[in-house]
Amino acid sequence: MLWPLLLLLAAGEAQTTRPCFPGCQCEVETFGLFDSFSLTRVDCSGLGPHIVPVPIPLDTAHLDLSSNRLETVNESVLAGPGYTTLAGLDLSHNLLTRFSPTAFSRLRYLESLDLSHNGLATLPAESFTSSPLSDVNLSHNRLREVSVSAFATHSQGRALHVDLSHNLLHSLVPHPARASLPAPTIQSLNLAWNRLHTVPDLRDLPLRYLSLDGNPLAAIGPGAFEGLAGLTHLSLGSLQRLPQLVPYGFRELQGLQVLDLSSNPKLKWAGPEVFSGLGSLQELDLSGTGLVPLPEKLLLHLPELQSISVGQGVQCRRLVREGTYPRQPGSTPKVALHCIDTQELAAGGSDTL
Repeated sequence: MLWPLLLLLAAGEAQTTRPCFPGCQCEVETFGLFDSFSLTRVDCSGLGPHIVPVPIPLDTAHLDLSSNRLETVNESVLAGPGYTTLAGLDLSHNLLTRFSPTAFSRLRYLESLDLSHNGLATLPAESFTSSPLSDVNLSHNRLREVSVSAFATHSQGRALHVDLSHNLLHSLVPHPARASLPAPTIQSLNLAWNRLHTVPDLRDLPLRYLSLDGNPLAAIGPGAFEGLAGLTHLSLGSLQRLPQLVPYGFRELQGLQVLDLSSNPKLKWAGPEVFSGLGSLQELDLSGTGLVPLPEKLLLHLPELQSISVGQGVQCRRLVREGTYPRQPGSTPKVALHCIDTQELAAGGSDTL
């Protein structure tokens, strides 16, 4: 019985250290039977700008160059043995104001890139076309305008997650209809806490998740989400202006399952038709808004709705009342929202809206 146990342990994952460039730390992760496969994580953070270009082991999978006061990155900084196999690169918390359009051109296996907490003001076109990226973090920079085409990658259809939150964005340039490169495969896009006054044109992107939290959006009307029928999660919390929800403003979002409108205290009803077209919506967050009490006709426009959050600790769920039994010919079940204050649940308080 001991031999199978030894095989199982050998097939697991182990971590060891190895000699590394002075000041850096190299951690080796081994995989497979008898540690037959290994990858190295190199941490060269917090050492200063003199550290680049830093030599790294040939099997390096992740390189951390964060907090080094780097002001620019070009192809020569990320060149040499070991860089061609990089899957993850962390350049966050530096002083980057720009980077060369070819800076990442040799990183043919790069999947995750963190450029957050820098001072980037522009994003070169086709910056990531050579890499199969699946995650790009550009949050907390100084970007004012970004072209969607900048995120065209060598991903072969792989889902791409892009974080552009906490910038100075006032517009996104849509991907040209007749561009030489295919539209980026962005499925998750975080645009929270920027300076967007209107919903940007994101048509033709395979978006599943979109956050516009904290933007000064003035109004959301028909056509705002054109071409985003595949979106399943939309977050519009903490909008910085008095947002107006116009009837039929969400009608293009037939596949939406989660809608977050929380922390908008001045948000008022413009009629239940605001939610017309949301036939797949299952979760609705209205906590911290002026949208309570809920209109009686709300459920008619949201046939799949299962739960609504209407306040701190207050959760409403769809309740179907079958009525008398046996059911009378032509009668239909009555649908209502059963709301419970979870903070007062011990006291037995509940209401039906």
